[in-house]
Amino acid sequence: MKRRTFIAALGGAVAWPVVARGQQPERMRHIGMIFGISDETAARERLAVFLQALQRLGWIEGRNVQIEYRWGKGNTETLRRDAIELAALAPDVIVVTGGATMTYMLQATRTVPIVFVIVPDPVGSGFIKSLSRPGGNATGFMQFEYSLSGKWLELLKQIAPGVTRAAVLWDPSVPAGIGQFAVIQSVAPSLGVEVFPIEALNGDIERDIAEFAQTKNGGLIVTANPSTVVHRELIATLAARHKIPAVYSSRDFVVSGGLVSYAADFLDQYRRAAGYVDRILKGEKPADLPVQAPTKYELAINLKTAKALGLELPHSLLARADEVIE
Repeated sequence: MKRRTFIAALGGAVAWPVVARGQQPERMRHIGMIFGISDETAARERLAVFLQALQRLGWIEGRNVQIEYRWGKGNTETLRRDAIELAALAPDVIVVTGGATMTYMLQATRTVPIVFVIVPDPVGSGFIKSLSRPGGNATGFMQFEYSLSGKWLELLKQIAPGVTRAAVLWDPSVPAGIGQFAVIQSVAPSLGVEVFPIEALNGDIERDIAEFAQTKNGGLIVTANPSTVVHRELIATLAARHKIPAVYSSRDFVVSGGLVSYAADFLDQYRRAAGYVDRILKGEKPADLPVQAPTKYELAINLKTAKALGLELPHSLLARADEVIE
C-alpha cells in the first residue's frame, strides 16, 4: 500500500519554517523510504525520529527535501512492487527497513544510494562486501552482532533458572537465521540447556510450540527474522497459553504481550540513519561509509506476563530494565 501522505498522522512532529519573502528557493533533494514492517504504529514512531534528526541536520521536508513513502506491511508482493517503483523514481537516496526489503531493493537497483536499518548479517546476505568497506550502493546499520543471540539464552536462564530445554524459533533459509542459531547452540551446554529448533518459515508454529510444551522445564527463544515479526502476536499468545517463559529479539513482542526482549534500540538506528542520509546528500558514497553495529541495546520486560506465568523476576534484572510494562 502506498503511503505518500501518512506522515500527516504524525501530528506535526516536524515544523515547517517560514521562508522569508524574496529568499531564493533551495535546491530540492529527493529521498525514498520503504518500510517492510507490519506494525504501522512502530513505523510512525521511527519515522518521526528520523525526520526530527533530519531536520536538525538542516533538511526540511517541503523546503529542501521531498520524501516519497512506501509501506509494504510485510507483504512480499507489495514490497517487491514498492521497491521497483522507488528505484524507478531515482531519488538521491533510499532508506530501507529490514533484510527482506533490502533483498527486493537491491534487485531493483544497484545504482541508487541506499541506507538500510535493522538488517541482520548484511555481509552474509550479500548486501555488502564488508562492514568497513561496503562497496556497491548500500550501507547502513546492522540489527545486531551474532554474539547477542547467546545473551538471549543467558537471559532465559536468569528469568527461569529451572529451564533445561529451549525451543528456538528460527529461519534456516537465511544466513542470519543460521548464525543466530549457531551461537545459541554453542552456549547451550555451558548453561545446561538442550536446544530444539522450530522453523518459523515453513513449519506449523502453533502445532510445534504445543508439542514442545508437553514436556516440562521448557523455554522459548524467538530469533530475529521476518516470519517471527509477522506472527509476533500469535507467538506471544502461544507462549502465554502454554506457560512458556520466552525471550524475544525485539521490543515489539513485549508490547504484544511477550515476556522479555533484549534488542538494539531501533529508534537510535533511525537517528543515525539520518546522519548517513545527510552525508550522502552532501556527496559522500555509500561504498565509503562503514556499516555500523548498534551502540544501544534495550531490555524490555512485561511484568503482567511475568505474573501470569508465576515468575518472580530478579530485582537486579528489573533494576536494569529500560522499560517495564505493567
